[in-house]
Amino acid sequence: MRSLRVPDPSAPLRLDVFLTRALQACSRRLARQMIAAGAVRINGRHARKGVSVVGGDSVDVDDSWLAPLVLQPNPQLQVPILYEDPAVMAVDKPAGLPSHALRGDEAATIANFLLACHPEIAAVGRGPLEPGIVHRLDVETSGVLLVARTPTAYDALRRQFSEHRVRKEYRAVVHGDVTRGGEIRTPIAATRNRARVRVCRTMEPGGRTALTRVQPLERFGAFTLLAIEISTGVRHQIRVHLASIGHPVVGDRHYGPADARSDAPRHLLHAYRLGFTHPGSGQYTEVSSPLPPDFSGYLDRLRSESRTPSIPRTSGAPRRKLGRRTVQ
Repeated sequence: MRSLRVPDPSAPLRLDVFLTRALQACSRRLARQMIAAGAVRINGRHARKGVSVVGGDSVDVDDSWLAPLVLQPNPQLQVPILYEDPAVMAVDKPAGLPSHALRGDEAATIANFLLACHPEIAAVGRGPLEPGIVHRLDVETSGVLLVARTPTAYDALRRQFSEHRVRKEYRAVVHGDVTRGGEIRTPIAATRNRARVRVCRTMEPGGRTALTRVQPLERFGAFTLLAIEISTGVRHQIRVHLASIGHPVVGDRHYGPADARSDAPRHLLHAYRLGFTHPGSGQYTEVSSPLPPDFSGYLDRLRSESRTPSIPRTSGAPRRKLGRRTVQ
């Protein structure tokens, strides 16, 4: 057992928070898993979920949970590389493949693929489970995923993301007929359900600023293909923003309607283009990903079902504002 002592004096602190601060490379997720598995004791007694510790408490952790995390490379994974040089990689993430691992024993993530390509990338980034990965895409989202190959490149790219200087363009098929482009500016906040987020009509504690721009590309009556750009990067931003204006992404089980068309292969959201300043050359660089077969195939079905798909004329179109949203 690893024995830890809560500093005295110390105000009450949630046990999972204390563990992340006291143990190197211990995430909140791992701390909760250890507590749930009965691997943590407080003053000799098994800890319960949600319990807090105070100054002077003794916390014991099962050593087997503290072994260094070592993610294994997986050369069997087939992930297209869209761009590569000594500082930067961009891969074409397939839908269904997670960007990073949550446990050291996972073998089917982009992170495992990256380690198979470049083992030295294990030393780049925030930790051993997401080597070199500069940003994230949801598991079911496909498209461009940017990776840094060196610590210097990682720091430079992360700074661009945090300063909203990266161009991020997506494609999505949504429910409803979107006739004009516009902006969605409602803040986004977490919920008690960790799998979901929500929009806030006004900024509130814990809320984050978010900006989503949408433009219809092709209309099918009950569905629309959108081009989407985001300057911010809040978790589930596109999906929750589109759902909030009545146009959820087709196939989205979290934010879409319960009675929605169920024949979509997954939620139809694709990271189409990413533009950034190259950390080595200083030149603006863009990487794009073609629509994958499941996405393009679904579009072909919509085209065949629609008699008159149309390209909207949007220049000079007026916008109607509702609160902090612009909705067409």
